[in-house]
Amino acid sequence: MTGYPPGCAFFDGRFCAIEDARISVLDWGFLRSDATYDVVHVWKGRFFRLDRHLDRFFASAETLKLAIPHSRDAVAAILAECVRRSGLEDAYVEMVITRGVSPTFSRDPRDAVNRFFAFAIPFGWILRPQEREAGLAVAVARTQRIGAASVDPTVKNYHWLDLVMGLYEAYDKGAGTVVLPDDAGNVTEGPGFNIFAVRDGRVATPAAGVLHGITRLSALELLAEAGIATETRAVPLDELRAADEIFATSTAGGIMPVTSLDGSPVGDGRPGPVTRDLIAAYWVAHARPDWSTAVADPAATEPTG
Repeated sequence: MTGYPPGCAFFDGRFCAIEDARISVLDWGFLRSDATYDVVHVWKGRFFRLDRHLDRFFASAETLKLAIPHSRDAVAAILAECVRRSGLEDAYVEMVITRGVSPTFSRDPRDAVNRFFAFAIPFGWILRPQEREAGLAVAVARTQRIGAASVDPTVKNYHWLDLVMGLYEAYDKGAGTVVLPDDAGNVTEGPGFNIFAVRDGRVATPAAGVLHGITRLSALELLAEAGIATETRAVPLDELRAADEIFATSTAGGIMPVTSLDGSPVGDGRPGPVTRDLIAAYWVAHARPDWSTAVADPAATEPTG
């Protein structure tokens, strides 16, 4: 069958080809976006910050009252086995828990049987390395990000209609991606990435209304190690527009320069010095033993199947 990437999935207690991994049309994850997930990447055979991703996945499931039917160590082993069976050295590895299906199609979420699955596919990029010098062309949308009081943005979720509608606004402006404001005119985030502004050598990133991305965390820690002043706080749109540099952070691509905002160049229209140094430090950090784990390591509790 065509149309599927190479990879391996874990579904219903067994490993299978990606094209054989399917959920029911009655699953609340499909019908109502009632699910949480997390994505960790593997680079050169090593998971990057796996512990942090597992922390967030289990915390998100607890917040949403979803029961993951495997221990933390078992989930790590499942992810590792998906990667090994896929044969991929660089991979995008996703773990998902959905509300599942009620045996009686009850409307009570407590009656649903939660469903866990995972898969590994080739590493995916928002911005490919060969595109890094050109950077991202970003537009600011009129569409506002879903309020944090309605959907907790720190719980990774599939509630993306605001982001998708924002993307169409960006495309209409000739941009490749988008950032959304909140109702107070502050920056929030984009589809799958956090945003940072650099002004006079100081770095700021939104504190509220955003996913606390693991790459965001890595960037903040690397900037602190480099002695660069950083702040997590409200970032008004005007401040973003006046920035010397802007960069985005995501598991799907790492540190990504933003070189155009609403059709105008950011700085001189090229990646700035803070962004360049951070990109280099980020990829070097993939070999840090405190931040990365060999794919072989989580296999001690390998599940059967």
